[in-house]
Amino acid sequence: MTSRLEFLCLSSDHNYFGHHGREPSTHPTLQVKELHCVAGRGVVGDRFFNYRPDYAGQITFFSAEIFSELQREFSLPHASPGLTRRNVLVRGLDLPDLSDRDFCLQGVWFRGAGECKPCYWMNTALAPDSEAWLRGRGGLRARILTDGTLRLGLAEVVRGARHSSPTVLVQQMLSDSSTGQF
Repeated sequence: MTSRLEFLCLSSDHNYFGHHGREPSTHPTLQVKELHCVAGRGVVGDRFFNYRPDYAGQITFFSAEIFSELQREFSLPHASPGLTRRNVLVRGLDLPDLSDRDFCLQGVWFRGAGECKPCYWMNTALAPDSEAWLRGRGGLRARILTDGTLRLGLAEVVRGARHSSPTVLVQQMLSDSSTGQF
């Protein structure tokens, strides 16, 4: 299966996280051409890099299809995907299906750690009522299992457990291709 990484971003500090009862900060979300992923630590330069051991949100993904629906629903044709504060906007990938599964994009292995649940700050960052609209479609939090770099563009998706043996990995890929999952 092929997906497309359409938007990559990071932010060096928190605008909303830890700001309950206060105004949000104004740290920019930077659109980048690549993200450097470090196993067990996060995305270099991002606010959650080295946040805490085994943190479930070392990297976050958001569906481009959901973002397009959001833009239509709330009349936000010029809204940046960076407003979601997710690192990767990806098209053609069923993110909920990757929860609790290992998967690989562009040679980097991840483990889906669950939905990246929207919080009430979405109503400020995007539009009133967007938090409720995004429930169940807020994206995916993931742990980074191997070092590597994600770049804008096409990404072959490998699903399943991470394997050290190339023979086992090829067998998994062939099995996935016969079921339409590769």
